[in-house]
Amino acid sequence: MKDDPVMPSPCYQLREIHLTLDEDESQLAEKIADYLTIPRFAIDNIHIIRCGIDARRKGRVWRVYTVQFTVDDASRIAHCQADPRLVVVAPSAAESVIVPTTSPQRVVVVGMGPAGLFAALTLARHGHHVCLVERGNPVEQRVADVNRFWSGGELLGHSNVQFGEGGAGTFSDGKLTTRSKHPLTRTVLQTLVDFGAPEQILINAKPHVGTDRLRQVLINFRRELQRLGVELRYECCLTDLVCRNDRLTGVILNGQQEQACDAVVLAVGHSARDTYELLHQRKITLEAKPFAVGVRVEHPAELINQIQYGLAKHEHLPTADYALTYNDRETGRGVYSFCMCPGGQVVQSSSEANGVVVNGMSHFKRDGAMSNSALVVSVRPDDFADSSVLAGMYFQRHWERQAFELGGGGYLPPAQNLMAFLGQGSGPVVSTCRPGVVEAPLRQALPGFVVEGLLRALPQFDRKMRGFVTREATLVGIETRTSAPVRILRGSDGQSVNCQGLYPTGEGAGYAGGIMSAAVDGMQQALAIHRQTHHQHAGEQCFE
Repeated sequence: MKDDPVMPSPCYQLREIHLTLDEDESQLAEKIADYLTIPRFAIDNIHIIRCGIDARRKGRVWRVYTVQFTVDDASRIAHCQADPRLVVVAPSAAESVIVPTTSPQRVVVVGMGPAGLFAALTLARHGHHVCLVERGNPVEQRVADVNRFWSGGELLGHSNVQFGEGGAGTFSDGKLTTRSKHPLTRTVLQTLVDFGAPEQILINAKPHVGTDRLRQVLINFRRELQRLGVELRYECCLTDLVCRNDRLTGVILNGQQEQACDAVVLAVGHSARDTYELLHQRKITLEAKPFAVGVRVEHPAELINQIQYGLAKHEHLPTADYALTYNDRETGRGVYSFCMCPGGQVVQSSSEANGVVVNGMSHFKRDGAMSNSALVVSVRPDDFADSSVLAGMYFQRHWERQAFELGGGGYLPPAQNLMAFLGQGSGPVVSTCRPGVVEAPLRQALPGFVVEGLLRALPQFDRKMRGFVTREATLVGIETRTSAPVRILRGSDGQSVNCQGLYPTGEGAGYAGGIMSAAVDGMQQALAIHRQTHHQHAGEQCFE
C-alpha cells in the first residue's frame, strides 16, 4: 500500500505589514501571526515580495511590507478569507521554454541602451542572427572618456554621457520604476539581477541600480550576448538606410560599409540628432512631440530627508526622494520634478560641441551629501520657430548653446542660488556638478515661458515641501534632454508606417521614458520581429 502523497502547505500573500524604523525584519513573522491570530509556529517559508516607505506622518515613518508565506493548515485562517489584504498564491506555472526559430532572421540592432540591449538579447535567445552596433565605446573606455571630459579634457562626440554602451542611463540614478504594469517588467528586473544587479530591486517599491553597479551589469550583459553569438561593433555609427520599394534591405555603417539585413531595431536614444536628420532626409514618417526644458536643483540630502521624513538620517531609511507637479492654469503648462537623484550629483552631459546639458546621477548607496532633481516646464510643438518636424531638436540645440555662452564657453554649466533666481535675495552657489559651474543669471539661458513657469511653480512646491525654497539650494542649467523631440511613427506590428523592416524602438523613437520602459519596448519589438517569422512558418512555437 502506497503512502498518501504529501500535500504542499497552502501559500498566501499578505500586504501592508508595518515595521517601525527600529524594528527588525525578523519580527515580520510575529507581525503576520498577530494579524492573522494564529500561532507563530504555524507560519513558515516567509519571503518578502515588496518593501516601501510610508512617510505621510513626519516623525512616524513606517516600513511597509508585502510578504508571502505558507501555513501548515488552511483551516487556521478560514476566518480571514474575506480580508482584502490576504490572497491565496496559486502554484507557480511551469517556466516557459524559448523554442529557437527554424528560420533565423538577420537583424541589425542600432544602439546599446536598454532598448537595444534587451532587443538583442531577446532576438539572440530566439535563435536570430544579431549584429548589435553602437557609435560609442565599451563601458570601460566610455567611463574613462567621460571622466577625462569632466576633468577638463576634450568632449568626444561619439563617447560621452549620452553615447556609448549602456546609453544615457549609464550615467544616471539607474531608476527602474515605471508606471506600466506590463508583465515583461519582472523579466527585465530578473535579467538585471542575473547580470549582477542587487537582488533588492526585485522587492523595493522604488528600485534603482545606481551608476556604479550598472557598469558591471553592462559588462556581464555583454558577455552573455557574446556567448549567444551576437556580433558586437563599437565606434560603429548608422549613416544611411538601404531601401527598395519601401522595404528596408540593409544599412550603411560609418559612411561606407553596407550591412544587409532582414530587419533593423532602431534604438538610438533621444540624443541621436544626426539619425533624426537622416530619417527626415529619407522621408521616414516622423512627428514632433512635446518634451520639457528646465534646470537641476540641488539641496543638502539631509534637508530633503528632514522635509520628507521629519528625520535628517536613519540607518533603516533610504535617502529621501520627492516628486512635485504643478499645473499652470494660466498657460496650461505642466511644471514638474524629473529624474530625482537622492544623494547624487549633477553631471555635465553634453554630446555636441559648444553646448551645455546637465543631468543627475547617483551611486547605488545614494550616500552623497547633496540630492538633486530636474525642475522642468513642458514644451509644445507650437513653441518652436517653425512647423518643421525637427524644430524641437533645433530648439534644444539653441538653448544648449545659450547655456554654453552664459557659462563662459568652456563647458562649465551656469548656476545660480535659488533665492537669487527668484529675485528674493542671495546665497551661496554650492554644486556637486562635474567639472564645475560658473555663477550666472540663469534666466538668460532659458526660454521666457520656462522662466515664468518656474517662478510660478516654486512657491507651490514650497507649500508642498516646506523648506524646499531656501538659500541652501542651487540651480544648475540647463536640462533639455528629458525625452525625444520627435516620434518615429510605427504601426501595430511595430514597424515604421512607411518603411517595412524598420522597427523604431525605445526612448529615442518616442515610445519609452526611462530604463524599464525602454527595455520592455526593446523586448516587445524583438518579439514582434520573431512573430513575423513565426507567422510566416506555421507550426513554430513563440515565447512571449
